[in-house]
Amino acid sequence: MVMKYTIEQKVYYSDTDSFGIVWHGSYLRWLEMGRVELCESMGLNMLDLEKQDIVLPVTNMNIRYKASGKLNDIVVIETGIKKLTPVTIVFEQTIRNKESGKLFLQAEFEVVAVHNDGSLHRRMPEVIKSAFNKSDCLV
Repeated sequence: MVMKYTIEQKVYYSDTDSFGIVWHGSYLRWLEMGRVELCESMGLNMLDLEKQDIVLPVTNMNIRYKASGKLNDIVVIETGIKKLTPVTIVFEQTIRNKESGKLFLQAEFEVVAVHNDGSLHRRMPEVIKSAFNKSDCLV
């Protein structure tokens, strides 16, 4: 069975525009939460990785907005790994309305591993490859 990490988030007033519609930047924050929580569920804490000279910046994102969330909705953020290459990790994510199942967006985020000074790791560090290979999180 493929692992997908799921989080639920209530839409608060601060997540919306003046019409009570979810502001696009709120989706980005929730998507990051999903990626970080998935990594942490596999034992990859971002601060611990940084101490090991590993940072995982986003290098590419593709977001398809399908519908708009609204104030007080409960959204479900689902995150999995689409692809793990020697240099990149591609996360696949969706955000839906919990009650109706309506799809609000689909997204793919590509990250690379860099050193704390910003230079690229030539290969994905072993600690990351090992955690992903153990977790069965490829979608």
